[in-house]
Amino acid sequence: MNNTFAVTRKLGQTFPALTHKNFRYFWFGQCISLMGTWMQTTAQQWLVYTLTKSAFLLGILGVAQFGPMLAFSLFAGVLADKFPKKAILIFTQSALMLQALILASLVLSGHIRYWQVLLLAATLGLVNTLDMPTRQAFMVELVGRNDLTNAIALNSTIVNLARIIGPTIAALLMSSIGAGFCFLLNAISFIPVIIGLSLIHPQVITRPPKTDNMLKSVIDGLNYIFTKPILACAVLAVLDIGTFIMNTNVLFPVFADQVLHQGVNGYGFLLSAMGIGSLIGAMIVATKARTNPNRRIMFTSSLILSVLMAIIFFIHSSSLAMFLVAGIGLFNIIFMNTVNSTLQLNSTDEYRGRVMSVYALALGGTTPIGNLFAGGFTEKYGSSVGFLMCGITAGILLVLIMVRTFRKEKHQVNSFN
Repeated sequence: MNNTFAVTRKLGQTFPALTHKNFRYFWFGQCISLMGTWMQTTAQQWLVYTLTKSAFLLGILGVAQFGPMLAFSLFAGVLADKFPKKAILIFTQSALMLQALILASLVLSGHIRYWQVLLLAATLGLVNTLDMPTRQAFMVELVGRNDLTNAIALNSTIVNLARIIGPTIAALLMSSIGAGFCFLLNAISFIPVIIGLSLIHPQVITRPPKTDNMLKSVIDGLNYIFTKPILACAVLAVLDIGTFIMNTNVLFPVFADQVLHQGVNGYGFLLSAMGIGSLIGAMIVATKARTNPNRRIMFTSSLILSVLMAIIFFIHSSSLAMFLVAGIGLFNIIFMNTVNSTLQLNSTDEYRGRVMSVYALALGGTTPIGNLFAGGFTEKYGSSVGFLMCGITAGILLVLIMVRTFRKEKHQVNSFN
């Protein structure tokens, strides 16, 4: 009994977010659902590649899925600030379950076509546009501000554990019984999330005054971000990384097939390697998340990401490729947790939904641009060149962002003196 109490107390000290019942309901539901999400992500990319054998059309899939986020993310943030986040999330999770069921039925019936995948990907993107900023901003209502950083890190832990398990299961299912069962299992996995959300009683937070002028609310949120240097710096960094580093959905299938010559199994192994690295990074962040995020860590991790992407240009060995991809996963999660915590801890409750919608826009909304960039180079010159160009471009822009940030701070100091 004493040993059990001691273990529970130690876990509570290391992972304080888990002491909140609301967070546990949310977290355990996500543990199951996110495995299904990564199974669908893996199966969808490989399905399109097998249907088309085109890196460019894979890029178009990214445009279809992330285009809605580019167009509507800022407006989704206004909705997340105005309406109860729990109700929004029950709606979005139910809609995502329906989308997965439709995709599963089309694939299992043998009637799937490329245009249908595009249409369903666009539907997925539209729902995720509302779901992502709402889910991120919901964290503070589950655990409060004191345990927010730990909650973000623990959530990243299960995302990346799912990134390991999901692709591995998907690769096995696709090679044995087909991709349709990946989509079906994903649909079923939303049931625990919806049940968990229904049991949550979120903390009451400050909501902005109601106004019918949504555009004014969007502009107000943007002004709030870009008049606070710490928020503007984080948004610009994630905009760069989200555009040029987050293109593995286009690069990995082609790299596994044409460079590593391992087909769907190589693709699954690459995703799992990235998930292992991300899981290690998330565990490091979760066990050390006691202080405010450090901007130096944000810039260092993002620069390392750029270098690792560029180095893959020289790699033709499966083991070396997976080692580098694991490194990308590790530093990516350190970067993303630092940015996420920076934005949430430096935002007021009134603006958090809009701030996180800009985060979602910077992270996923620019994916269509990045996918076309990566897909274009990969289609013409191969996936190795695609990795190289993404890494170099991201690195150059990061240096410019750092120079801009430090010059602005120096100017502010001089003006103050």
